[in-house]
Formats: sequence, C-alpha cells, structure tokens
Amino acid sequence: MTQMMRVADAIGGVLSEIGLAQIFGVVGSGNFRVTNALLRGGAEFTAARHEMGAAAMADAYARVTGDVAAVSLHQGCGLTNAMTGIAEAAKCHTPVLVLAADTARGDVTSNFHIDQDAAVAAIGATAMRIHSADSAVADAARAYRVAQVERKTVVLSMPLDVQEERIAYPAARPATELSVPRPRVLPGDVDSLAGLLSEAERPVIVGGRGSRGASHEIRALASQAGALLIASGGGRGVFEGDEWALDIMGGFATEGAAALVREADLVVAFGAALNTWTTRDGALTDGTPLVQIDDRAEAIGKHRLVDLGIVGDAGAVARATREVLAARGQARTGYRTPETAERVTASRYWKDQPLEEIDEPGFVDPAELTNEIDALAPMERTVVVDGGNVNCYPGAHLRVPDDDGFVLPLSFQAIGMGLASAIGAAVARPDRMTVLGVGDGSLLMAAAELETAARLGLGMLIVVYDDAAYGAEVHLFPDATPREQEIVRFPDVDIAAIARGYGCEGVVVRSMDDLEPVRAWIASDRARPMVVDAKIAGRPSWMMASGHSPDQA
Repeated sequence: MTQMMRVADAIGGVLSEIGLAQIFGVVGSGNFRVTNALLRGGAEFTAARHEMGAAAMADAYARVTGDVAAVSLHQGCGLTNAMTGIAEAAKCHTPVLVLAADTARGDVTSNFHIDQDAAVAAIGATAMRIHSADSAVADAARAYRVAQVERKTVVLSMPLDVQEERIAYPAARPATELSVPRPRVLPGDVDSLAGLLSEAERPVIVGGRGSRGASHEIRALASQAGALLIASGGGRGVFEGDEWALDIMGGFATEGAAALVREADLVVAFGAALNTWTTRDGALTDGTPLVQIDDRAEAIGKHRLVDLGIVGDAGAVARATREVLAARGQARTGYRTPETAERVTASRYWKDQPLEEIDEPGFVDPAELTNEIDALAPMERTVVVDGGNVNCYPGAHLRVPDDDGFVLPLSFQAIGMGLASAIGAAVARPDRMTVLGVGDGSLLMAAAELETAARLGLGMLIVVYDDAAYGAEVHLFPDATPREQEIVRFPDVDIAAIARGYGCEGVVVRSMDDLEPVRAWIASDRARPMVVDAKIAGRPSWMMASGHSPDQA
C-alpha cells in the first residue's frame, strides 16, 4: 500500500530495505530526518563526536565485516570534517556509503554551500546525488549498489529542498539484488602462471586484502607449488595458522621473514598492490619475477612493473592454477624444505625475536611492553594500528587470529584515525577484544571519541605509546637543534586522567610492574575501555631506525 511521505523518509526506507544495517555519524539539521528514517527501518546508529571519527568508524566496520557501512553527515562543514576518513576509505576501496546533506539547489549564498561533488571527486571518492524527488529512491538504491558491488566509497549528496518534497512510497523501485561481476579466468593466464610456478625453486605467494575469502584456494595452490605464504599489511592474518606462512611482509616484517622473501625466485601476489610499503621500496622484490592477480585491471602494475598480470578473482585463479599443476603431476617441494621450515618458525613472529634492552628509569621499552600485552590479551582480538614512529609495535608485535583481526588505516598516511577505527572494529566484532596501538599525538587528535567508546561500553584495550612528541618528526630530523625540535615536542600529559574523565579506565605505565591494573581489567567483565598511558623511551622505533618507515619510503 503506497503512502505519501517526505523524500528523506523514502531514502531511509529504501536503503533499509535493501540491506543497509549500520550507520555512524554526527547528526545536524540536514541529516536528521534521513537518519531517523533508517533507524525506523531497523538500522543501528552509532553517534560519533566528530565527523572524521564517524567516517573512520564506518571504514573499519566495513573492512572487518565486508558489508556496506554508512556515514550520516550534515551539509558542507559536516562533509569537510569527514574528508580525511572518507579519503582513507576511498584509497582502500572500502564499501562505505556517505549520506551527506547538501544545500538546497541554487542556494549558493548559504554559509554551508560548497561544491560537494567537486570536493568528493578531489579525494578519490565517488560523487553521486539525489537529483529530484521523482528519482530519489532510484538514486539512493543505485548509490548503495555502487558501494556494494564495485567496492567504492560513495558520497550521496541530498539537497535539503528535495529531501522535504513528498512522493508516493513504495513506488516502482530498481532491482534490489545485483550479482557481483567476476572477470572470466582465461586459460592462457592460468597456463602462464602454472608454468612459472613449475619452474620456480623458491616461490612466495603474497596475500593482500583482495585475497580475503580465497584463503583456502590460495593455500592449496601454495601446497601444490611448494610456495611459502605471507600477507601484506592490508591482508594480515589471511594465512594465519599455516605452518608454511610467515606473518607479514614489508616494513613490519621480521628480518628473517624479509630475507626469505628477498631470496625468492618468484613472487605471486593475490589481491595485493605490491606498493612501496609492502616491497620496502622494491628492496624485497627487485630482480625477482613478479606476478600480480587482481580483479581490478587498474591495479595491475600500478606500483611496480610485473612480469605477468592476471585480471581475475583470486580464488578462481588459484583454484584453476592448482588444477593445472595437479593434472601435470607437479606436486613440488619448492621452498618447503626442512631448512626453510626452521627459518619460517624462527622468523614468523616478532615476539620470538631477540630484544635490545632499553634501560631508562621511568620509561618502558615499547617492544617489551607490546610483547607483554600480546601475551596478556586473548587471541580472539582485533588489532588496530594508528600511524607514526610507534606503529610498528602494535602493527608487528601484536599477533592476529585471522584476516578479520587486523585493521591498518594508513592508506592516506594520516595519523589520528586509530581510535575511531578501533570503535568501528569493536562495533563490528563485539565478540572480540579490540586492541588499539596509538601514539600520544594521534590519540589526543581524536580524544573526544574516548567518550564514544565509554558510552558504548566497549571493552577495548587502548595502548598509548607516549613519548610526548610527534615522534616520527623527532627521529626523521636527528640533526635538528633542540630549538628546532620544540615544534614537535610537548609537555608530559596525564592521558590516563583524561581517559578517566571521559568514562574510561586509565593507568599510567612507567615500568612493567605498572601493568597489574591491566591484568586485573582483562580478567574482569571489561565494561568500559582501558587506556594504558605508557611512557616510552624516546628513541626511534626499530622500523624507523632500519629505514623501513613508510614516511621514508
């Protein structure tokens, strides 16, 4: 039975019907009606304290679940506040739908007026809009499907005057089910890959974010070809538990893992970009034949020239290639020798690597601290990493259970999104403990979202690596004078007290003995977040000291 309703209500109605279930946002007058319409349709809403936080929450939620997440924003300044988080999502091809109010058509004198489509296009997201009352339902459904099917971050601008018009609903609507197109696997591509694998003595297969969902097929191919397995930062955890899998490639890799990749005579990447970070600016792959498989043609060879590029679904290509090798009777030992097995076991995790002792009274060694947190926290966890000098500690030392357990929001290299990303991940997987590793500068950029975490009762563990500085800049310019470094150094702040003010638990850690309250919190019902203000030794992290930082790549 049709009824007359506002366009804003119809937009919320159709998006709820076709599957939009989770929204993050900051509500103002321009997005008030749409957000409430979605809630009436059964969607869940999480109110953030800042629009950038809302965008980062949606990005992390979508990464963990694979579902489209929405961001609800006010027109103009609400959208611009969220831009950094939207850019991060767009660079990662995260399926996020941004519902952005827009000024009324022709109202160019409004304080809120900007060219929203131009702003969105400039950061690499997909600009779409509600064009008229008559097209509103179709426009909204189309935007959702573009985000879902094409894995794009879509910003749907909704002019205020159109939102207030009235239309009949439900009316004829576009199809609500679209199949995901899969590129056809070409036999010639499969034969070429099978030929390279049959000739390789030390093949390595890399799994990126695009390999999620294809882990079983890729592992089977690796077994047939005698290949080692390793994940990129974006795909970390995809091969977790396989005896022939190393943990992570690139800047976070142990030196033993990096050496095994460097010694490979063939590298095959499934759904991984082979970017500067993953290849250590080419140091891990230069001179090695490279194969790249991706379902987006534009991804092939974007960062590094490859010897063979295959446009196709990761699982389908892996399965077809294994079948060709099996039909040829080619089950190879390859890189899977007893000597290599010992090296893989010894170099897989940072927790097993020797530590150089740091003895500075009143400060903790960040590596020792992180290894202890790794041992204390349950393995059913989601690890979230912010940027900066210290990101290698949570990013490399904290183990993950699988490819749902790692969120690395660093495609835009922006610090300050870790806390909001951790909230999004925790909302996505409330059955797991979310563990955030963040610098003091990054945390204080977004401290207001501590209230969000406390309000939601999230049992998150937030480890703040507090060196009272923007540590990356301190260590990138070691020849700077003390006066020059004043611009990136700050007074010591009691972040634990700030956290308690927002409703979290908080503890200052200046020695390993100070972790007792953390142990007690882990053993409790964890009804609110725990913030660990760890005063760390003011040294460059091992990653920056070794030159593997993305800031230096």
